[in-house]
Amino acid sequence: MEPTGAAAVIIGNEILTAKVVDENGPHLIRRLREVGIPLRSVELVPDEVDVIVESVARARLRAKYVFTSGGIGPTHDDVTVRAVALALGRRVVRLPEMVELITSRAKDALTAEALRLADAPEGAELIAQPGTWFPVLAVDDVYMLPGVPQLFRAQLEAVLTRLSGTPVYLRVLYLGLGESAIAAVLDKVAMDMPHVAVGSYPMFDRSLDYMVKVTVECVDQGPVEDAVARIRKGLPEGAVVRAE
Repeated sequence: MEPTGAAAVIIGNEILTAKVVDENGPHLIRRLREVGIPLRSVELVPDEVDVIVESVARARLRAKYVFTSGGIGPTHDDVTVRAVALALGRRVVRLPEMVELITSRAKDALTAEALRLADAPEGAELIAQPGTWFPVLAVDDVYMLPGVPQLFRAQLEAVLTRLSGTPVYLRVLYLGLGESAIAAVLDKVAMDMPHVAVGSYPMFDRSLDYMVKVTVECVDQGPVEDAVARIRKGLPEGAVVRAE
């Protein structure tokens, strides 16, 4: 079976050592959800070539699209391009188009280090990003995005315009009962309707007006409404505090 959906590899020693809080992983999760591309995994790894190679290889086994975050700059710890090339069995080459872009921007301040930004896995594609000179680097459905959150978000949008997904229809029930009191009802609905995803999330914050958040989702609205009706019917009167 061909891999489907997406996987993410978030790269950076600074995240693993709490110097920086990762914003890109959560943002990617939200945006993929909104466009209807299922996310299979998110892995956080250090700036180490071997570890990144292993993570990208795993991600490609489980997902069609792989997004990396971080490690594509000009400094010594930016090793993502080399790692992705190794994971794909490709050489690292210098892209003439990127050399031209970098040279035209740097003018008299061009450095050898700046030209590292032109390195890419062989066969890579440059995806133009509206409003900025720096394109997205992609190869074999692996999209190498920067770690800086503002740049990551902008480049992600350039990629998402090229991908197709199926947004899901979601309903949420907030219940005034604990999970043990509702488990049998949810079990039956989940077994009778395997094409509908039913989630149960207990809350232990006494300031809330509910004890469990139940989600029901599917790509089609009809089955979701049917499942919600079945859950409501199986619960005691007044169990549903509110619904969305």
